[in-house]
Amino acid sequence: MMSPLFLSILVCSVLGLVLAIPSYTCIVMGNLDIIREKGKLSPTDVIFLAKGIVNILLQCVMSVQGMIFVLCLRVCYVTEVRGFMNTSGYFLAYYSFWLTFWLSAHYCTTITNLSYGFFIWLKRIVSNFLSHLLFLTALGTFIVSVPGFWAVYTENIQSSENSTGASLPRFHFSLFYFVPVTFLGVILPFCLSLLCLVLTSSFLLRHVWRVKNNDSGSTRPNLQAHVTALRTIFFLLLIFTFFCMSHMGHFLQNFSLLIVYWDLQLLSPSVEAAVIFQASNKLRRIFLRRFWTRRWRNTET
Repeated sequence: MMSPLFLSILVCSVLGLVLAIPSYTCIVMGNLDIIREKGKLSPTDVIFLAKGIVNILLQCVMSVQGMIFVLCLRVCYVTEVRGFMNTSGYFLAYYSFWLTFWLSAHYCTTITNLSYGFFIWLKRIVSNFLSHLLFLTALGTFIVSVPGFWAVYTENIQSSENSTGASLPRFHFSLFYFVPVTFLGVILPFCLSLLCLVLTSSFLLRHVWRVKNNDSGSTRPNLQAHVTALRTIFFLLLIFTFFCMSHMGHFLQNFSLLIVYWDLQLLSPSVEAAVIFQASNKLRRIFLRRFWTRRWRNTET
């Protein structure tokens, strides 16, 4: 009989697919509707579209990996399967992290209006060359992720907490590869996103203070947009942090804690989809319009 820990991985793998795939499909289709209506996307919508495509693939890779681990553990020891899953998973995760930074940079440069030369340059390239930046970022993360195919190897371990008695694969990484790639794919985008969060929040606090001391109230209509942007950056960074913490659980020898972290990692793309929906009024309107139209047609028939 399957142990509760293994069953939790299987349930979270399926649940992640059920929640994430429809959500990100709506995000992708919603942005395609915006393109048909307006002919182009705003920088925020471009990043949301990229997030939708990347996280669909990431959820599929993680869920398939979880199902293979539970249903066919021996496949985890196959070099080609293990290498493909790890390489594609790292590439998609790193690219998603960098997309979080570019979204944070866009919000920061749009809201703060800093007069420093670097931020003026950053605002110009984000506004005018965002698609090129996203392509170069994808190319860079792919290049640094490919060597991971050969930098990861497995070792059979026997866990006393595993009631099935099966040997478990424990992954080992080459430090010469893991340290620089972790810095480029995780630490650097996290620190840059955190910097954007600090700058945006400090500007928002100054903005609130000016609004309270401004009798005309001319800046009040923009306050909600600032709060939404700040909330979006904060939640994406929070998910970023939990994803990294759950991934570090693979290095733990506590099998139960490792499974809990893995379950959180499998559900993180679904939570990120909810953050994207709360950040975009256009996507929410398109989603509700599609949902209510379909529901109305069903009731008519």
